[in-house]
Amino acid sequence: MIFFFPRHFPERPIVPGVLMIEAMAQVGGMLMLQPEVGGSHDNFFFDGIEKVKQSEVLEAVIAGDTLVMRMTLVKLQKRFVIAKMEGKAYVGDDLVCEGEFLVATGTD
Repeated sequence: MIFFFPRHFPERPIVPGVLMIEAMAQVGGMLMLQPEVGGSHDNFFFDGIEKVKQSEVLEAVIAGDTLVMRMTLVKLQKRFVIAKMEGKAYVGDDLVCEGEFLVATGTD
């Protein structure tokens, strides 16, 4: 079992929201590293988040759930290689977390 579950929470092990947000930012960064999106840069930087929320309708994401993350490029500022992305995380067909992410690539 992953180290954070025994304490978050002992009777009901849930995935911390901050880890879902970090994972979506990492997926967005990987999207930026694709040559057809961000160019041939070697690294990326997480620049910010907006409008992040977890679904209040669903139960929390618990240990053993499969979390699928989708990042959609909304806007790309090519001159400075900064992207705005919409991120959504799902368990099955149920949306459990979403937000807007800003990602920038580093210089070569």
